Amino acid sequence: MYLGIDLGTSGVKVIVLDEHDTLLAQASAPLSVLRPAPLHSEQNPTDWWLATCSAIEELKKAHPALLKSVKAVGLSGQMHGATLLDKNNNIIRPAILWNDGRSAAQCIELEKREPNSRHITGNIAMPGFTAPKLVWVKQHEPENFAKVAKVLLPKDYLRFLMTGDFASDMSDSAGTLWLDVEKRVWSQGMLAACDLTTSHMPTLYEGTQITGKLTAEVAAKWGMNQVPVVAGGGDNAAGAAGVGVVKPKQAFLSLGTSGVYFVANEKYLPNPEGAVHTFCHCIENTWHQMSVVLSAASCLTWVTQLTGFENEGALLEQVKKCDFSKPSSVIFLPYLTGERTPHNNPDAKGVFFGLDSATDAAILGRAVLEGVAFAFADGQQVLLDAGAQIDDVTVIGGGAKSPLWGEILASVLNRPLIYREGSEVGPAFGAARLARIGVEELSAQQVCVNGTVTHSIEPNPTMQNFYAQQYKAYKALYQSLKTYF
Repeated sequence: MYLGIDLGTSGVKVIVLDEHDTLLAQASAPLSVLRPAPLHSEQNPTDWWLATCSAIEELKKAHPALLKSVKAVGLSGQMHGATLLDKNNNIIRPAILWNDGRSAAQCIELEKREPNSRHITGNIAMPGFTAPKLVWVKQHEPENFAKVAKVLLPKDYLRFLMTGDFASDMSDSAGTLWLDVEKRVWSQGMLAACDLTTSHMPTLYEGTQITGKLTAEVAAKWGMNQVPVVAGGGDNAAGAAGVGVVKPKQAFLSLGTSGVYFVANEKYLPNPEGAVHTFCHCIENTWHQMSVVLSAASCLTWVTQLTGFENEGALLEQVKKCDFSKPSSVIFLPYLTGERTPHNNPDAKGVFFGLDSATDAAILGRAVLEGVAFAFADGQQVLLDAGAQIDDVTVIGGGAKSPLWGEILASVLNRPLIYREGSEVGPAFGAARLARIGVEELSAQQVCVNGTVTHSIEPNPTMQNFYAQQYKAYKALYQSLKTYF
């Protein structure tokens, strides 16, 4: 048995997987985001630990024997978050999250301090990454910066509490802007540009390597043995391991809080000018390219609350009643928390355009589904422009539950989409697989196989025709409004 823990933005998910990839049990606990000022997005790291222990406790009550038989733990989590610890390992301030947009000016300054930044990291400096957040902290909270002894990514703070070790994996660390992504080592130059050194960083491991073991105290609390903990991966890389996207030309599209279009590569293929992310994979000697939409399924949650529906499913039932034989009159820009690919604009805003007296909740919901799909089309184009080759695309994440959204996405992207068993579990499934690889010393190709296809969704020819025109309008709308953001 293997335990996979995924620390997401909206909650923590834990699963137990057996040696045959069978999902035996799962539990989750919710998290909330703090927004103390415009563009700010934070969480208290203590809440991550409490949520993790709560989810484990739920598993322990329902399946005590399963937890006792777990052989190893794998970790996955939201990327880029800056978790700052002092010399006594106490939390200095709330963690600054991946979708925080406050450090745009610091990105410019960082690239001036280290002119080779894009060559070293393979990425353009963006406010979501960890490094500019630390530059911001030094400038705006110097008393806090002076206390910093360790900077950890979110899942690696959980690891520290679980094992007492300061460790991270290549895929998550690639999203800090402190990693030499091609060489897979910390970059002295990028750290120096932030007035940091390697002493502030955790030890680096490949995603399948063991970093430590559960402390006796945690093992007893969780009803487990002192089993090994494997490095794991950032949420997207772990999600790829979960659905078997570990070989070149394989891709997945994730409909989580954020949206991700992920393509695996056997080589390091950076294209920072297109705002494409180029990171290490959680599998050794493998990299990946990624385009990111900062608000994806979170847009659906937002419009559900805005229109007063009980949940997303209830709103989607109304959206299904729309006439999809013709285009909607409303276009939505899904930039509720700024945007990354291809615009790299933290100031971008969400927009409904084309409202009239006949606009109702269903039309707004439809516009949101389509707007997110158009944002993915932007990302697909820059991936192709960067040289990515895409053979098949698997859909994962909570948004994968909606067949309607799948049909919209397939029609906008002009390609069939594949749905597999375990796709909704995503990163936690991949984390458990990485734990199995680490303990059994198997190859990633043996363990990270493609899940069984449950169904596929083909583009709708009628929708393809009008979406092609609407997509042009969508892109023009952003260009005409960007100076006002």
